[in-house]
Amino acid sequence: MSEPHPSIVPVIQEAEFGCVAKLRHLKVDHGLVTALVERWRPETHIFHFSIGECTITLEDVSLQLALCVDGPPIIGQTMLIGRRCVIPY
Repeated sequence: MSEPHPSIVPVIQEAEFGCVAKLRHLKVDHGLVTALVERWRPETHIFHFSIGECTITLEDVSLQLALCVDGPPIIGQTMLIGRRCVIPY
């Protein structure tokens, strides 16, 4: 995966997503991913386990990736280029 285009670096920094942009080499536990896929119910957006139901929240993601989720959302025009959604800056 290549570096982000210089024109979107300020947007990434403003959104405090710099650490996410640097996530490039993650070890993936394929067994865990397979188990989660098998237990996911798309109609309810919930994982179904033997001990009960579980879903992933914005707070879960923010804690795992050390993202700031306080403050107003950063919104603007987007463009779809191929299969990627980009924010023109």
